[in-house]
Amino acid sequence: MKNNAKAATASKPNALFVGVLALILVTLFILFGLMRPASAMDIKQVKSPGGIEAWLVESHQVPLVAVRFAFQGGSVQDPIGKSGVANFVSAMLDEGAADLDSATFQERMEDIAMRMNFDDSRDTFYGSFSTLTEHRDKAIELLKLALTKPRFDQDAVDRIRRQILANLAYEAKSPDRLASRTWYQSAFKGHAYGLSPNGDEKSVLAITRDDLETFRKNNFAKNNLKVVAVGDIDEATLGQMLDDVFGDLPDEAQVNVLADVAPKKGNGVEIVEMDVPQSVAVFGMGGLKRKDPDFLAGFVLNHIIGGGGFSAILMEEVREMRGLAYSVYSYLSPLKHSSIYLGSVATKNESIAESLEIIRSELSRVANDGVSEEVLKNAKSYLTGSYALRFDTNSKIASQLLGILVEDMGIDYVKTRNAEIEALTVDDLKKAASRFLRPEDLIVVVVGKPNGLKGL
Repeated sequence: MKNNAKAATASKPNALFVGVLALILVTLFILFGLMRPASAMDIKQVKSPGGIEAWLVESHQVPLVAVRFAFQGGSVQDPIGKSGVANFVSAMLDEGAADLDSATFQERMEDIAMRMNFDDSRDTFYGSFSTLTEHRDKAIELLKLALTKPRFDQDAVDRIRRQILANLAYEAKSPDRLASRTWYQSAFKGHAYGLSPNGDEKSVLAITRDDLETFRKNNFAKNNLKVVAVGDIDEATLGQMLDDVFGDLPDEAQVNVLADVAPKKGNGVEIVEMDVPQSVAVFGMGGLKRKDPDFLAGFVLNHIIGGGGFSAILMEEVREMRGLAYSVYSYLSPLKHSSIYLGSVATKNESIAESLEIIRSELSRVANDGVSEEVLKNAKSYLTGSYALRFDTNSKIASQLLGILVEDMGIDYVKTRNAEIEALTVDDLKKAASRFLRPEDLIVVVVGKPNGLKGL
């Protein structure tokens, strides 16, 4: 979770002009991007002179380049008792570097219309970077400084800490966030996955500047780095950029090795009381890992059950037919050391029990009966037809390719994915359902004042 509030910087006419120009160019890029189907992309594997590898999609129609990169090792690498370090680092890397303090660093980025952001998940630390070609060298230097020489000045640390604590206070009053946090605590008790990536008040107060720097040194390394570049840059220039930005990082990351873990099986409903008129439920159980041979069948099955918006079974049964909730959804969430199938529903306190009963019933029905050929056909049509929309801008292309690269799905996945979906049968989906769709295993967390539910 990245905190977006930053130190105020003075507005300058040239910065405004560059920003407007960037916006115009981004708009043009979108128009060009819409004309290029995903399957037609030429994805190149690039290796820098220093041995750093990346994927590249060249597009010289507009003078923009977008880079996405990731280090394997996110919040699960937080020190014991100091959960939230990775999140803290993600908010600090553009708060000054080398001889540039926070305000100056932000001003330099604004002057060249550069965009740089960082974020963390449980398994991965992400970075993104976009720049106009004419300012590429200056932007690359700022990115390098952020990754290799962040200042972590105490005044910036204190300011970001206050922002994180404010977010935690908000989270404690948000039924959705509290339900999700509690679900992970229950499902992965005693494992790093059970800790919130944002930390808690005690852990965040304990984090020091040295903790931030230690995390950076241990986790930012060449052997756990994945990079994708899209836009106005060729192979030779990208190779040089890779060495310029990442070449000074250590060869090997110093990370803790985690054991694989399965979420605990549910044995009832855990209720967290909150005086609100609407209860929020998060329900989930074990899922399928991304490289599991049944994952794609499970993905399509979930689209039919709870991932397909208004056409999904849960939405139809809970909202459309009975008017019990505005929204209900589910999704498969593969982790590096586990996998989960999660869903959520929010409704009036007096309706939450009935909603959960219907959800369990529909999951059981699909697990036992499967889905029809017509339903599968419609799901395939939507999922294959909409896939190109994930690749209609350089930023989207870079993000999608980075996800494929991080999950090690192979450089041809973009071209083969739709064919793999088209090849699925109702028997494939039923097999996937038998692997993870077990309503009796559901862990259910409800935040609110639910009527008709008995807690653990």
